[in-house]
Amino acid sequence: MIRSHLINRRTCLKGIGATLALPLLESMGWAETGVRKLAKPPVRLGFMYMPHGVIMDQFWPKSPESFLTSPPPALASLRPVLKQCLLMKGISGIPIAPFNGAPHALELSTWLTAQLPDANKRNQINIAISADQIAANYVGGFTALPSLELATMPQTHKENQEGLNEGYYSHCSYRSPTQAVPAEIDPRSVLNRLFGKSDKPGQSAKTDPLDRQMLDLVIGGAKDLRRKLPQDDQHKLDEYMDSVRSVERRIAAIEFRQKEAALEKAGVSSSKRNASDSPPIEIKIPIGDKRSEYMQVMCDLNVLAFQTDTTRVSTYIGSTPNGVSYPELGFRDEHHSQTHHNNEAEKVRKIEAITEFNISQFAYMVKKMASLREGDGTLLDNCIMMWGSGLEDGNKHTRENLPFIIAGKGGGSINTGRFLPNIKGNQGDLLTTLLACAGVPLDRPIGIATKQIAEMTAHL
Repeated sequence: MIRSHLINRRTCLKGIGATLALPLLESMGWAETGVRKLAKPPVRLGFMYMPHGVIMDQFWPKSPESFLTSPPPALASLRPVLKQCLLMKGISGIPIAPFNGAPHALELSTWLTAQLPDANKRNQINIAISADQIAANYVGGFTALPSLELATMPQTHKENQEGLNEGYYSHCSYRSPTQAVPAEIDPRSVLNRLFGKSDKPGQSAKTDPLDRQMLDLVIGGAKDLRRKLPQDDQHKLDEYMDSVRSVERRIAAIEFRQKEAALEKAGVSSSKRNASDSPPIEIKIPIGDKRSEYMQVMCDLNVLAFQTDTTRVSTYIGSTPNGVSYPELGFRDEHHSQTHHNNEAEKVRKIEAITEFNISQFAYMVKKMASLREGDGTLLDNCIMMWGSGLEDGNKHTRENLPFIIAGKGGGSINTGRFLPNIKGNQGDLLTTLLACAGVPLDRPIGIATKQIAEMTAHL
């Protein structure tokens, strides 16, 4: 097909002082101005975290042969995209001595650093730049945001295991050895950060970037652009605008229920509800009754950020090890308390349910990526998404076989659709290999790494 025009990747739909980035269309190019051919889409790198490990026999496949046909219960939600996933058993975490009494302070802080904090400066942040920020330093200059950091819970937990700074407990991203990167927990703030406009670098406008009036103008501009696009690009633009509207509707629904719940607490009933209706739930972090809806909004925002090339690096801390509960699953027991199950069947069942729930949120995100066309494939084809935990077993705090799920082909750099049960490597080796697959050059291995894991890219 001969294209009569190319439009720059940074073409924006403008309205009321705000801009909304566009998805990659076939008539666009990733290259700089003047290049006249469609370049290969960039590789995006995303990380999603759950604390406390897993129930191993419910997570690891029984064999490489059964991985695609009979996945274990924890992975059931990933079944539609298992061919785009890679599992590897044998990735060990960093040994935590001399901090043996700080398993939870270190499970998250070492997850993307693969390095222990400075034992001589325990009360200060002093660890290492994290893998996501190494990647952001390399690719961040190509996007509006170098990286995007999201969390489900406030990063305010107060605990000092082994005298370690409390920031280690709830942060996984470190811009430098001494600077933890805060994460956004408010979807509206994330929208402002992604699509807001500010006169000052790193700051967003206070105005709502997706209010009704602005959306109407943006959609009007999209209609004008749509008439100039080939049919495939018209379809892609329609899908994209639908996704933007969907995110806005979901956030508006959460805000409405929060307002309704506040009125209900004050003894004011809503005239729009029947007397027999259940009281509206209050979406409150960290113990909101509909955690899945909140997490899916954040996942949608992550997808939009990648789809619009607003950023190419993200982290999402699904929860931290400080008392989160899951009433949506039918019980209010805290995650951490249930991990010390001592093989009690009921506690094991609850941990299995929590694990399946968290993986299903990751599955929601990667399945959406797999449904979005980009270049010659899908958005997921051009991503490397890692879900995992900083512990293997929360009951014993072991870390010999950390649970990781890799989704996405990384632009063709990762051979997916496999379970590799006998990998020999550590957390640093995995991170070093992932960055290499994303095209990020390294002057040294990450943390305790000694090599790259060749099996990840091997086509057998």
